[in-house]
Amino acid sequence: MNSVIFQETAKLKKPVPAEKVIELSEKLLEPSSHSKRYPPRLHKTWGTIVFMVTIHILSLIAIQPKFWSLPAVTSLLFFYWVTACLGVTLGYHRLLSHRSFVVPRWLERFFATCGAISCQHGPIDWVGLHRHHHSFSDTEVDHHNSKKGFWWSHMGWMFKDVEALKAVPKLSADLIKDPYYRFLNKYFLFLQIPIGLSLYAIGQKLGVGGWALVLWGIPLRLVVVYHVTWLVNSATHCWGKAPFESGDSSKNNAWVAALTFGEGWHNNHHAFPNSAKQGLFRGQIDITWEHIKILAKFGLAKKVKLPSRSYY
Repeated sequence: MNSVIFQETAKLKKPVPAEKVIELSEKLLEPSSHSKRYPPRLHKTWGTIVFMVTIHILSLIAIQPKFWSLPAVTSLLFFYWVTACLGVTLGYHRLLSHRSFVVPRWLERFFATCGAISCQHGPIDWVGLHRHHHSFSDTEVDHHNSKKGFWWSHMGWMFKDVEALKAVPKLSADLIKDPYYRFLNKYFLFLQIPIGLSLYAIGQKLGVGGWALVLWGIPLRLVVVYHVTWLVNSATHCWGKAPFESGDSSKNNAWVAALTFGEGWHNNHHAFPNSAKQGLFRGQIDITWEHIKILAKFGLAKKVKLPSRSYY
């Protein structure tokens, strides 16, 4: 093991004890100095509902036979990889949320941009809410508490006021300092415009129809990535095995791991949230970890955190 690149520094962790949940949660919700630079975003429930209904309707239109073509499928698969793997799992999750490895600033911003075009909020909100989830996983203040049922943890929580957003200025203080992340957080939806224009032009050039590539590359891709990502909040808290006492209901789920580039090894992750590697046991394929190893091989990823081998 290269001690400069790979470090056994990912510690076994558990969420806040039940008797301290309310006290620490309320403390996080108090205004801070970061609130002035980045006021907590209001959760617009109806806006979320309208957006989700629209994007799902457009995805159903996309799968009509007249829009099927190899370039259309390719556009979906390509952006599925870019947004779900490079953007959400590697960028938003393991890099920004848990700082499980370090890359040059330009590359960090690239991965954050890939995450932003997934339309799962900008990096500041995504990271803040995720860090809040880990602090209070499956407790009454966890915004997608799996004890409230599969539907709630999968997507129902988004259609209610998300109190945890008030804690984002404190929990994402490191990202708020970067003006580019503040830009992404405010304008992430508009990033679909250049993507749509490019896909339309390519589709027209290839003679398969510009709208075919647009529909497959944006709304259908967004819906697929949404539900695949949400399965980590829902399915991996319902079905699977839990080799570690993580203090919550997180479980390792192989089929979710296959869809999410390794994020389905969720019990491993909740036990060692700062680990860059989530597929800890033999046979647990972790595609995102393979990407990180490639980055490390070329000297782009350093200080890669791993749990001690004595744990597994």
